[in-house]
Amino acid sequence: MSARPRARLLWVTRIDERTPQMRRIALGGEELAGFPTGCEGAHIKLLLPAAPGEIPVLPQFGEHGPVWPEDAARPVVRTYSVARFDADAGELEIDIVLHGDDGPASCWASNAKVGDPLGVAGPGGPELFRADAARHLLIGDPSSYALICAVIARLPAQARIDALLEVPDASEIQPLPAHPRLQARWFSREGEAAGASRRLLEAVRAMPWPHGETVSVTLAGESAQVVAIRDLLARLPD
Repeated sequence: MSARPRARLLWVTRIDERTPQMRRIALGGEELAGFPTGCEGAHIKLLLPAAPGEIPVLPQFGEHGPVWPEDAARPVVRTYSVARFDADAGELEIDIVLHGDDGPASCWASNAKVGDPLGVAGPGGPELFRADAARHLLIGDPSSYALICAVIARLPAQARIDALLEVPDASEIQPLPAHPRLQARWFSREGEAAGASRRLLEAVRAMPWPHGETVSVTLAGESAQVVAIRDLLARLPD
């Protein structure tokens, strides 16, 4: 991946309805040239225009981070994961969960049309998993689906993988990449608010934690759940 991030102005080329509450947005354009391959799962920043169809203001990146044009209205910035990048087709794909008008990205994605502009900066972010781990535990929800798929796709055939995923209801369950040692469990909230659910927390608590076993944990999703699970993991004995 590039050493210094860059902001690109891209355009919506395709919109796929993945589930009733998730859209996959494909982006393209001349400025996608040079985007690094093999970046699925990496973080990118979406620079959201004030309204669909408007061109967002983009920063330049200097030694100390983004530098914005003076007196310009800055776009709302949100972090997402790369779902797929096809250099030959010239398309970058992202998955956005639809929450109506509750969030800027959801609102933008709900109203987006082919030809709409969107700013993208990155990719970057931490390593997706610990390569030397004996076991891999992947925990998330629809917002982390792209990240979890990227980890599964990169792990070798001998890796042991437990994936715990929570969805609002059964209609949001999606296929995961095939892997010979993947054990996936889906949990449906059945309409319960994400922040109130303890399903993933209790599932992690019930997992076996053999003494001395190295476990790589990939954790993402609703903030309250992530904090609770992270606190639980921090209390586990080494």
